[in-house]
Amino acid sequence: MAEVDVEPAVTNIPKINAGKHLGFAWGPGDILVYETLYKSSGAKGPVCPFIHEVRKDEDIYSPILRKLFNESHHIFVGNVTSDVLCLLLHYADVATRHGNQVSILLATELIWNLCEVLFIDAAPAGSLLLHLLDWVRLHKADVDEKAREVLQSESPAEHNDYWDVVVSYVLQGRLEEARQMLVKQATLQPAARNMYKLMDTLLSKMPFYNPSGTQTPTEFEVKWRHWHDEVDRCLQDNSFASNRHLELICKILVGDEDTLLEHKDLLSTWYHFLVTRLLFCHPTVKPTELHYYAQSCMTMFLDARSVPEPLDSILLAAFEFDIHQVIKDCSIALNNWWFVVFGCFLLLEYASGLFTHHSLWQLAVDYFDHCPEFGRVYLELQIERVPLDTEHKALKVLRICEQRQMSEQVRSICKIMAMRALRNNRLGSALSWSIRAKDAAFATLISERFLQDYCARGTFSDLDLIDNLGPAMLLSDRLTFLGKYREFHKLYGEKRFREAAKLLLSLMTAKIAPRSFWMTLLTDALPLLEQKEVSLEITVL
Repeated sequence: MAEVDVEPAVTNIPKINAGKHLGFAWGPGDILVYETLYKSSGAKGPVCPFIHEVRKDEDIYSPILRKLFNESHHIFVGNVTSDVLCLLLHYADVATRHGNQVSILLATELIWNLCEVLFIDAAPAGSLLLHLLDWVRLHKADVDEKAREVLQSESPAEHNDYWDVVVSYVLQGRLEEARQMLVKQATLQPAARNMYKLMDTLLSKMPFYNPSGTQTPTEFEVKWRHWHDEVDRCLQDNSFASNRHLELICKILVGDEDTLLEHKDLLSTWYHFLVTRLLFCHPTVKPTELHYYAQSCMTMFLDARSVPEPLDSILLAAFEFDIHQVIKDCSIALNNWWFVVFGCFLLLEYASGLFTHHSLWQLAVDYFDHCPEFGRVYLELQIERVPLDTEHKALKVLRICEQRQMSEQVRSICKIMAMRALRNNRLGSALSWSIRAKDAAFATLISERFLQDYCARGTFSDLDLIDNLGPAMLLSDRLTFLGKYREFHKLYGEKRFREAAKLLLSLMTAKIAPRSFWMTLLTDALPLLEQKEVSLEITVL
């Protein structure tokens, strides 16, 4: 059976002194270990200050699985859960070609298909076995490859794998295909033609439950029991005693457990053994009875000395309809939270893990949105940890916060970006971010810097921004002054002296100009006094 996980990388932990213990905590993508004091022992002394990362979730850094996460996100948002199977099949195939992650994806697909049968389809007695047969056939497809080799040979009936193919078909309930293969053998043995004809009759008469038919499960079971008794009589009458292969098939049809267990190599897994046993012994098994048969089949099939693997425990929990145990075991055995996102709490954990990735964090936002109780709280905590490496990324984060009316986070992001721009002497960007944050104090500070630069250089920088402040200039008095003073310069440059003079007078009397700028305003007034059409009435307060 394939391993569903690999051993995590070993992390050296310092020796723990007496009276001290290790504490564990799940991080979004790893396990954190730290040293603690055991209070009841009365231990005292310094505690190791280091936190050790024991296992890191590296799946989110795999290019193949990143695509899986992205595409499953689209399925989640579109609420098309049936597409998950196709997605898993596709990426299992891709992973096979790349030689990595294949065991994880194949195990995930196997578990998902079973959960789909048991928890989503919730098939009743009769239909349940049909779904389980499809599940086994999907995940035990090696017989088809072997059958192609046999049929493409010069003499299929004499091929070394011929009987393995026939028996495998019977074990999977593919009786029509088994009959077609037996015809080839019958033509080579004319003397045994009647024996092959009898086997063909038994195979053709085996009843299968039809969910869309009028027959009730009880009526079907009666019909199946008559057929089973007929097969058993043929076995007791030694009808196939002279042909060991046909006798073997007859024993399988009556559900002989010893015969089934003698063919572990063809069954390969205990859950295939389980479905085959149900097919030939309990075709109307009820969902509530599955756990009993699953446990007994696993016990019979596995070596007494062997320990069940994580995958075995997960499948057994599913057959017991213990969804919580399935989720718990999957979260431990599989490398990430992708597969176990069934409930809202696990959705939160999965989304938190995605937030540790430089690009997948954007997918997590939609997952948080689907958790009405705690999703917003988690998003508010996680969004603050996204590194704002570039303005483009900051704008993405800001847009997410604005769409969800996260005003506190919006102000925080804008302040961070405004301070960064100011440190880099990018006054235009700093002012733009402070306006977006509606931070009057910071807008005042930056406006002061604009005015200081004007005094030093005689010109304004970032004219496009200042010329288009609009109502935003009302955020603070200093910003209002900056915008209106720039407007004065535009009027003066356009030789609209009367309007320029009126605006300058209003700036001088409104008391919103900084004291350090008064002399500059008076200097600006001197050229206007020389204009004949301009009359200034300046009141010195």
